[in-house]
Amino acid sequence: MILFPAVDILNGRSVRLLYGEFNKVTDYGLPVEMAVKWESQGAEFLHVVDLDGAKSGFGVNSAVVRDVAKAVRIPVQLGGGIRTLDDISARLTETGVSRVVLGTACCINPELIAEAIKQFGPERIVAGIDAKNGLVSVKGWTAESDVTPISLGKKMRSFGVKYVVYTDIGRDGALTGANVAACAEMARETGLFCIASGGVAALSDLAALKKQNLYGAILGRAIYEGKFSVRQALDAIKE
Repeated sequence: MILFPAVDILNGRSVRLLYGEFNKVTDYGLPVEMAVKWESQGAEFLHVVDLDGAKSGFGVNSAVVRDVAKAVRIPVQLGGGIRTLDDISARLTETGVSRVVLGTACCINPELIAEAIKQFGPERIVAGIDAKNGLVSVKGWTAESDVTPISLGKKMRSFGVKYVVYTDIGRDGALTGANVAACAEMARETGLFCIASGGVAALSDLAALKKQNLYGAILGRAIYEGKFSVRQALDAIKE
């Protein structure tokens, strides 16, 4: 299982939101410093989100993302406000990230995903499916759709998508434990390589996710608040 320390960027700063709400923000400093810290602890991949971009629909923090990608040797996946083929191309060529996560576009413009897979290949495109109250949320978690996560995941798989970041918004940033059952269902029902996101609070959460043979897990508030280190997390999943 691959662990993805998260670097969420808001107004140029590394932050964590509680339940995805932009008025519940904790500032953790400079994104580059956080990225280098996680790499120094053994991280093999970073998960970066342009939160301003997720709300606005364009790459607000692209310069900061570029600095992050330059500062580390490990690959970076980027999400937030990527909603057109031009957006995808710009992020992949100008910021130095290895792959991009498309969230809102999966729901409101699924044909874009199919075209992106054709143009850029399945290794560079990740579907981002964010769920709240059993339905997919869009536009930086500020709007709710009428689509269920599993149905959207199956559609993405039919388009050739291989990877999905599946977020339980109700647990994000809350340290309440990962939604292991929902993540396992997403992987099982869709055939996608699932990266679990939201709620990881303890090493036991990672053990439970690994037991379900999930592809990956995103580490957020738990590592920022010192519940465990990235190194401890990596050691735990190797046991």
